[in-house]
Amino acid sequence: MNSANTTLHNLESAFAGESMAHIKYRYFAKLARKAGFEEVALAFEATAEQEVMHAFGHLDLLYPAASMTPQRALEIAIEGETYEYTEMYPKFRHLAIEEGNNAAVAEYDEQIAESKIHAKQFKRTLDLAAKRFAALAKVEERHAKHYKDVLATL
Repeated sequence: MNSANTTLHNLESAFAGESMAHIKYRYFAKLARKAGFEEVALAFEATAEQEVMHAFGHLDLLYPAASMTPQRALEIAIEGETYEYTEMYPKFRHLAIEEGNNAAVAEYDEQIAESKIHAKQFKRTLDLAAKRFAALAKVEERHAKHYKDVLATL
């Protein structure tokens, strides 16, 4: 693996770690609040917000704004959700079955179903955006023709 690939891999790992810390600290805050420890909950929530900012910094490097479009973001989301329901969760589910962890199997089944829904929703959004863009392109083409016609008469 060359250093550029190593750096990208490290950024992805750092993003995953920061994202996980964010969610974990939100969860810990929920537990602390439920136990009556408001100050502890607030400390976890403040740190969770900082973790989000760290994760966004990593995303800025992984997905530079100059190269990202809503279409590309939807494509990445579809790829991710599809990976979850076709590969990741089925593999995890199989291992949970082997270990006899029925709670994990049920969780993975739920995630497989939801990932399919998410992928379908993102695909529908992408398809709708493509149709709107095509319609907009036709309108712009008519406007351009109109302007050319007007210019030709001048």
